[in-house]
Amino acid sequence: MTVHQCRACRGQAGDLVLDLGEQPACDYFPQWDDPGPDPVYPLQMWLCSSCGLAQLLADPTVPEEPKGAEPAALAAQAADAVGKVAAAGLLAPGARVAEYGSPHGGSWLGLLADRGLVPVGAGAEADVILDCFGIMHAADQAAAVAERAARLAPGGVLLLQYHWLDTIVRRGQWNVLRHGHYAYYSAAALTRMLAAAGLSPTTSWRFPLYGGTVLLAARHDAGAPGSPCQPDGTVTELLAAEARTGVRDPAVVGGLQRDARTRASALHDWLAVMAEAGKTVLGYSAASRAVALLRLAGVDRDLLPAVADASPAKHGLRIPGTAIPVISPAELTARTPAAVVLFVPDLMAEVRHAYPEIEASGGRWVDGDGLPAGDPAPGSAGVEQHAKPR
Repeated sequence: MTVHQCRACRGQAGDLVLDLGEQPACDYFPQWDDPGPDPVYPLQMWLCSSCGLAQLLADPTVPEEPKGAEPAALAAQAADAVGKVAAAGLLAPGARVAEYGSPHGGSWLGLLADRGLVPVGAGAEADVILDCFGIMHAADQAAAVAERAARLAPGGVLLLQYHWLDTIVRRGQWNVLRHGHYAYYSAAALTRMLAAAGLSPTTSWRFPLYGGTVLLAARHDAGAPGSPCQPDGTVTELLAAEARTGVRDPAVVGGLQRDARTRASALHDWLAVMAEAGKTVLGYSAASRAVALLRLAGVDRDLLPAVADASPAKHGLRIPGTAIPVISPAELTARTPAAVVLFVPDLMAEVRHAYPEIEASGGRWVDGDGLPAGDPAPGSAGVEQHAKPR
């Protein structure tokens, strides 16, 4: 039996807290007429007993994701975040800035350049280092933090934005687990990781994106190594919230396994009821989080004939592990579905504004994260959103 070594602290003690079985690589979108079968791999989350980092247990896949379209919600949050960081005095005009971006798209460099910051090339020292959902894509988490710390100029600030593990656990967001996403952060785990590289968190901001994300600011330790900067109240509040939720307790984080079963069953049952009633349901957003959900729920073209996506790079492809094709938004509206399941709830306001034809023709948007277990009956026209089962 292979022993897993923590991607951050190298410890070997930990617990398997979420096992989604054999899943296709969710960044592998075959052509729609490719008969498959698609290769599948274990998809599991492991919680380190030593440092508390939740992480992908293993990943034998090769990244090859077609670029997605940047959601308006992500762009709006970036502008909001830059404004808050600037108000805190951390974005001085003329400061050198380096960005570690996400392969899923989106960049803050334009916003920072508008405030007078000067982008620098790969490997160059910087006064501000920004990482927006980038570091989670590094298999070696310790090395990734060390690399960023080494580039940070004296007196500079590292800004790390991440999907908060506290959010993931409280809201049952089990399908954030995917190949290529190697780590899921709590402030407590990140504090330990930063300390190993001579950095300390100093302040933070929370945003509603993805149900709850955090932007954490860190600096080099004051004075001698091992003399950490003191965090402000926003950081201590993050740590206190995590202690209340229990994000280091494998039994608590392991509740994601129950959430996976509940949501997959709810989706399948609701789609089956809609199909029996003769109502056409389509999906929107061929996002990575939809892949494991559809496979776990046993949903294919008979229950969900197509999923639309704004990214032209995905049109003509299909959802991995299924025969469900990815179509354009124009084709989605032309089919006048009775309901559209939205697999990324943050897009709700955006898609309702962009595609008013859905509701104008009597259809409705359905929050795919909120379908209720045990109550799959179709609702009324408009937006159908339910509290997540816990």
